[in-house]
Amino acid sequence: MTEASPTVRHIVGPTILLHGGTYFDFLDPENSEFTIDDIAHALSMLCRFNGQCGRFYSIAEHSVYVSRFVPPELAFAGLMHDAAEAFIGDVSRPLKDLLPEYRAIERHVEAAVLGRFGLPATMHPAVKEIDIAMLATEQRQLMRNRDDWDYTRGRKPLPVTIAGWSPEEAKDAFLARFSDLSGRAAA
Repeated sequence: MTEASPTVRHIVGPTILLHGGTYFDFLDPENSEFTIDDIAHALSMLCRFNGQCGRFYSIAEHSVYVSRFVPPELAFAGLMHDAAEAFIGDVSRPLKDLLPEYRAIERHVEAAVLGRFGLPATMHPAVKEIDIAMLATEQRQLMRNRDDWDYTRGRKPLPVTIAGWSPEEAKDAFLARFSDLSGRAAA
C-alpha cells in the first residue's frame, strides 16, 4: 500500500467541510474548529422557509432583526439564536416534528455552538418570544397565504420592513452586529 500524500485529509465520521476550510463533526461539535465567519457565511446563504417565500431572505438577516427587538441585555443571544443552523440547516418545523432523532442532534449542536460563544444551551424565553413575533412578521411580508399558524397565533408582527438583503449584505450586517454586541472582532 502506498503512503498517502500529506495534503490529503482522511475524515472519518459525519463531517462537513466549512467555508473557512475546517471540518465540522456532528458527533463532536464541541471540538470542531469553526469561526463566527463560518457561521455568518452559512447563515447568509441559507434562505428561511426552505426558500418557499416570496424572495430571498436569509437566516442571517432574520437573526439581525431578532437581535434588535429583544431586550438589550439579550441582543447577543438574539443574534446567535439560530447559529447552529449554519451546520444543521433550517429544517422546517413540520419536518422536525417527524424526526425525533434530528431534534436530539439539533440540541447537541446548538449547545456546542452557543457554548462556544458563552451562551446557555437553552434560549431565554424573551428571545423565543421575539423569534415567534418575527415569524408572524415574515408570514405577513413574505408568504402568499394568511393561514392561521398555531405557532404564531395571537402574535403581532414586529415594526420592521424585511429588506431581503443579498447574502453579502446579510453576512456583513451579521458580522458587524456580532462585533458591536460581543466587543470582539469578527475575524
